[in-house]
Amino acid sequence: MSRSAHPAGPRHADVMTEGHYSAPAADLNVLDEKVWARTVTRDADGALTVGGIAVARLAEEFGTPAYFLDESDFRARCRAWADAFGPDADVFYAGKAFLSRAVVRWLQEEGLNLDVCSGGELTTALDAGMPAERIAFHGNNKTVAEIERAVEAGVGRIVLDSFQEIVRVAHIARSNGVRQRVQIRVTVGVEAHTHEFIATAHEDQKFGIALADGQAAEAVRRTLALDSLELIGIHSHIGSQIFDMAGFEVSARRVVQLLAEVRDEHGVELPEIDLGGGLGIAYTSEDDPREPHDIAKALSDIVTRECESAKLRTPRISVEPGRAIVGPTAFTLYEVGTIKPLEGLRTYVSVDGGMSDNIRTALYDAEYSVALVSRTSEAEPMLVRVVGKHCESGDIVVKDAFLPADLAPGDLIAVPATGAYCRSMASNYNHALRPPVVAVRDGEARVIVRRETEEDLLRLDVG
Repeated sequence: MSRSAHPAGPRHADVMTEGHYSAPAADLNVLDEKVWARTVTRDADGALTVGGIAVARLAEEFGTPAYFLDESDFRARCRAWADAFGPDADVFYAGKAFLSRAVVRWLQEEGLNLDVCSGGELTTALDAGMPAERIAFHGNNKTVAEIERAVEAGVGRIVLDSFQEIVRVAHIARSNGVRQRVQIRVTVGVEAHTHEFIATAHEDQKFGIALADGQAAEAVRRTLALDSLELIGIHSHIGSQIFDMAGFEVSARRVVQLLAEVRDEHGVELPEIDLGGGLGIAYTSEDDPREPHDIAKALSDIVTRECESAKLRTPRISVEPGRAIVGPTAFTLYEVGTIKPLEGLRTYVSVDGGMSDNIRTALYDAEYSVALVSRTSEAEPMLVRVVGKHCESGDIVVKDAFLPADLAPGDLIAVPATGAYCRSMASNYNHALRPPVVAVRDGEARVIVRRETEEDLLRLDVG
């Protein structure tokens, strides 16, 4: 079917009367800088480029679907966070967002620390040469083997998540003849304005030790009583994809109140406070993320004000941006396959990936943007739903967006802001092969996580 003959779905005028969908950009060929990596642009032929390389060339060399990560942007964001908080604070990149050996090396070179939350993440960090003292180890159910590995490696801090874990870590530290630096993760009862599954500071969830009913205070007592543990501070994390600083203000106030209680009861002023991460990024033009310097000033002002009120010395602040660093730096490139117009509704655009490379839409009802990137088009916009090739009706990549009405099989489309939690949460559903991650910088592209092969699948199948 020729592009001009393609039967288009509902146009902008047909759907806007419902008052449900966002209007398309005045020109679908114009990229919204807010949602794309910093070196992304269009070349003279209208094709998307990143790091100076056109997507058609990238698709030919690396295939689709694939994640393309703007290394220059990643490094710049690392520096921005480090500069914003300065030498008197600590920035820990949250490895759960996306981790590879190349990323660990970039973090080292740009002066950031690393937060891990599993034995696998710890292994990757150590194997890539991250100094153990610059690693923090999280997790609500760390195994004995994981704790032993962390203690033996000499990680800079272990974040205690339960009463049982206080005992486990203390025992393992004593057995290794070390005094392990620890923080206690507390749940402060703040309801972050985010999806229920990624709000992590209300009491009814699996993370941390609640401030309510004095549980956190009791955790402090038990930790301080153990010679093999050095309690360096309190940790709090209120959720993910957060734009409003009000939740951090409430959280900081409650954590500082706990610090004051610790001082009054034990005569100890804990030297650190970790406010976690969770700062939001722009997935669509509707999102309005804050800059690192604004975030740093706001958090510093909040903690300083609360400590002055409680007559405490201001502790050293730590933060844990993950999504805020890597999320905006990557996009996923797909090839368009089947196109199905549904008269009066929308057009379904199927791509060669789906929920196996981005589960967030199905899992969190996450919203994304999408653009035609292999060419420009003067066709009017049509309402589309970008879906994958998996055997699930919920296999949706982008719920509702506008693409040109002459979209055709073989076109390349890209979904921006997929650097965080897409490759990390990727699966082999339907025996799909997980896509590669390709770093692009200054006209050069290299694979940092290779594409899986059918041999990889069969190698694990030992039956």
